[in-house]
Amino acid sequence: MGALKVGGLGEFLREQRRGAQLSLRQLADAAGVSNPYLSQIERGLRKPSAEILQQLAKALRISAETLYVQAGILDARERDALEVPAAILMDPSINERQKQVLIQIYESFRKENAAVTGHVGENGGPAGGPHGDDNDQVTGTDGRAAAGVPVREEDQT
Repeated sequence: MGALKVGGLGEFLREQRRGAQLSLRQLADAAGVSNPYLSQIERGLRKPSAEILQQLAKALRISAETLYVQAGILDARERDALEVPAAILMDPSINERQKQVLIQIYESFRKENAAVTGHVGENGGPAGGPHGDDNDQVTGTDGRAAAGVPVREEDQT
């Protein structure tokens, strides 16, 4: 069996494991996989399932989506579209109604940018940059109009 993509998932996992100061055996135990199987993943000899990647992510305390991107299961733009709502949902400082409103606003901005550019770029912004092109007009110095927040005339000084 030949190796998978060099420098891909296996190398990324090894770096994450070492950064977390875990031995191969410790990570294997924490993720519920065998030590030899994890070793084969790190060496690029095995391609783990999404479920195994999820277990590894949990043990490493990183997002499963990050590993999915490394494994080629998920596109980086798709990951961004999943991670932002997940972060909003996990925030204990806002209530459920506020969480749903924030997610709806985020999704509407992504759709609006996709309609203008043809697709959504990294960080949810239009392709070509996180802030759109240089011709965007922002009303007021605090950027409220650009964020879809109405600016009253008395606020524009």
